[in-house]
Amino acid sequence: MKILIDIGHPAHVHLFRLFAKEMQKKGHIILFTCRDKEFEIYLLEQNGFAHVSFGKKYKSVLGKIWGIIEFGFKELCTAIKFKPDLILSHGSIYAAHAAFLIRKPHVSFEDTYNFEQIRLYKPFTKHILTADYKHPLKSKKVIKYAAYHELAYLHPNRFKPDKTVLQELGVKENERYVIIRFVSWNASHDIGHTGISFANKQNAIKEFSKLAKVFISSEGKLPTEFEKYHLPIKPHRIHDAMAYASLIFGESSTMVEEGAMLGIPGVYLFNESTFYTKHLEKKYKIIFNYSESNEEQQYAIKKGVELLQQENLQIEWQSKRKKLLDDKIDLTALMVWFFENYPESTRIMKENPIYQYRFK
Repeated sequence: MKILIDIGHPAHVHLFRLFAKEMQKKGHIILFTCRDKEFEIYLLEQNGFAHVSFGKKYKSVLGKIWGIIEFGFKELCTAIKFKPDLILSHGSIYAAHAAFLIRKPHVSFEDTYNFEQIRLYKPFTKHILTADYKHPLKSKKVIKYAAYHELAYLHPNRFKPDKTVLQELGVKENERYVIIRFVSWNASHDIGHTGISFANKQNAIKEFSKLAKVFISSEGKLPTEFEKYHLPIKPHRIHDAMAYASLIFGESSTMVEEGAMLGIPGVYLFNESTFYTKHLEKKYKIIFNYSESNEEQQYAIKKGVELLQQENLQIEWQSKRKKLLDDKIDLTALMVWFFENYPESTRIMKENPIYQYRFK
């Protein structure tokens, strides 16, 4: 089988990389396409995957509209040349349109529910795979599974943290540290959002530094005042660093969600939050959601301080993680079975969803 996978974010590489490696071992041919945004190309090269980059992503609204045309055309040309049997993505408009034009099925994963994107890819998509928590995407195309995207690469069957990362970070074993994540707010779904104010970023660093070492991971260039806190590791080591952290704080839902899979407390700031992060807070109490208002930003910082002051923090959060994992499956194992047996697997999942629990 030949499979084309389109990547729109570094997290999408992680979502598909272990699946791709398993499929390659079985003799299937995988090709990735991407845009040059952050670490996508680095991660694809780090994993040795064949890939085609379509160039830099656009930041302006007009640029994004033009990008739909330009990147869509490049995706179509790549698909015509590669001749895939199946096209996969995480909500890629380009992949969906290309699949429709070459008359091959496009299967999308979805967990952000940005409907400005969903409306553009859904009509051209055969099936949409989502986690089984409550969300607003209602369609016969939806197939729900008992996992989260991050469990494709952070399930204990798939990931064992490497403690040597502590040496790279310059921290001692059992020394507390915080990873703060800032985003650039350039995505289409980020329009209207401002994130954490500069003053509150300074305040968070100041307050957390009293209790732990502080590192910053940033999607964009850090201000000069924050450069000394820059996380000093290669991008592929981020999950090792997160696994030993005491707190993940900031504007990235992905990193807070990844922290939850590892049993690390998370504080997430975003207006309205997301269905996923709300679910993790309500069901497992493993993360905390706050809006971007100045008052909520200050509450979020206080919550971060409160967590860092808690003596039994690691024990309590690993217990929460165990409860979460007991409810979920190994997503990569499900993906391999699902796509090797596609489209028959869609009938099985809809008629007998309990079948998936053999992939624990």
